Amino acid sequence: QVKVVESGGGSVEAGGSLRLSCTASGYPFSSLCMGWFHQAPGKEREGVATINSALSTSYADSVKGRFTISRDNAKNTLYLQMNSLKFEDTAMYYCAAKYGPSCRLYDAMDYWGKGTVVNISS
Repeated sequence: QVKVVESGGGSVEAGGSLRLSCTASGYPFSSLCMGWFHQAPGKEREGVATINSALSTSYADSVKGRFTISRDNAKNTLYLQMNSLKFEDTAMYYCAAKYGPSCRLYDAMDYWGKGTVVNISS
């Protein structure tokens, strides 16, 4: 069982920055595929970014060049640096983990956090 906990959400003005953090425990963190997903009000949850054990990353087109996913295996922590935030980035952001080598944005994740709210004011 992997426990996933997000932190770092909040409210900022458009153009601002936020950094989300996520800790995962209960399994060797370095071997997990980790990802960030978001769900805007009235919309389906969708992938934002993933990072695998080899530090290979994938991003949704909507965040490329603005968001950066990274991980610190020594701290069992995943990050999402979000810059140049837009109103449409407003959503609940979820951290998720999965076993296995595949780490694509549309992969089914095995464990989810409860989410952290990001609210961007225009």
